[in-house]
Amino acid sequence: MSDSQKDTLKSAVEDALCGIQSDDGRSIIEAGIVSAVVIDSDKAGIILDFGDTPPADMEALRLNVEKAAVSVDGINTANAIVTATRKPAQAQKPAAPQGKAPPTPVEIPGVKHIIAVASGKGGVGKSTTSVNLALALKVRGLKVGVMDADIFGPSLPMLMGLDERPEIKNKIIQPLVAHGIKLMSVGFLIDVDQPVVWRGPRVMGATQQLLRDVAWGPLDVLIVDMPPGTGDVQLTMVQQAPLAGAVIVSTPQDLALIDARKGLAMFRKVDVPIIGIIENMSTFICPHCGETSDIFGHGGAEETAQELGCPFLGGIPLHMSVREQADAGTPIVASDPESPIAKSYLQIADLVARHINM
Repeated sequence: MSDSQKDTLKSAVEDALCGIQSDDGRSIIEAGIVSAVVIDSDKAGIILDFGDTPPADMEALRLNVEKAAVSVDGINTANAIVTATRKPAQAQKPAAPQGKAPPTPVEIPGVKHIIAVASGKGGVGKSTTSVNLALALKVRGLKVGVMDADIFGPSLPMLMGLDERPEIKNKIIQPLVAHGIKLMSVGFLIDVDQPVVWRGPRVMGATQQLLRDVAWGPLDVLIVDMPPGTGDVQLTMVQQAPLAGAVIVSTPQDLALIDARKGLAMFRKVDVPIIGIIENMSTFICPHCGETSDIFGHGGAEETAQELGCPFLGGIPLHMSVREQADAGTPIVASDPESPIAKSYLQIADLVARHINM
């Protein structure tokens, strides 16, 4: 289907949705409730964003939206996804405000262990590390999934070479699968070029939906690729999910390590075990001569781990093949499992699996 055909169908679906009223009497289009309309062949995906004011009968409205969408010629299937947060005031509370106990995390059905892969800043290769760690755990014989919790900058679709839309069965999102790994990301639900401009409560609602409204099980390990920083998504994750531990990713230079320390301190403050620190881009391997250069420094993450009293899991070299395979949607552990870099990930996976007794 050409882009112009998609645009035509998208406009037709939006026109059909104009006939559905919100609680304030305006159409759901005028009220800004329709956050996104995605067309994939004869399927329409609609994201409904109610913010902190969900309607009295949200499920009935969702069904009406799907019915209106399939009434459009050329649309045979429609899935409407809701990102409302029913209790926004609770969702915005920090993990332990003024001495109050945080919400008790609830187990995810069929998921044995949840591991957060985090960093204090962007650009350190955290997402690449997440998918390769997941693949390395799969090599060990574990059932593994990856949740992309970066609502504003989802990278999982490109890293795993997928541009499909997930199915929804009985109101539960079915994860996509690539390289034997279950996957879910907001990037599978919206157009890749469409900016996400949600505020805090809406972002937390979407995070909760990706965590709880997805058929993850059965899994031995769910890797959660966290966004950089220590904001709403991180707090939502530690409040909602029983994390078995956190893996901190950093590059060797001092600036990255300062931010890594902040991320590590955040997890410790909310009593999430630190599995260890990974030093990514530890050395640069020249693709022509094979020589190594410490262009970002070397060993800084290991020294930081020793200072902070947490395990150092290992270093991952910087090599052209890692970037090339990531851009191609074939992570290096899957595409070249015998390479030295893939073996580094496998060694780290051994340490992570040992931590969770798998």
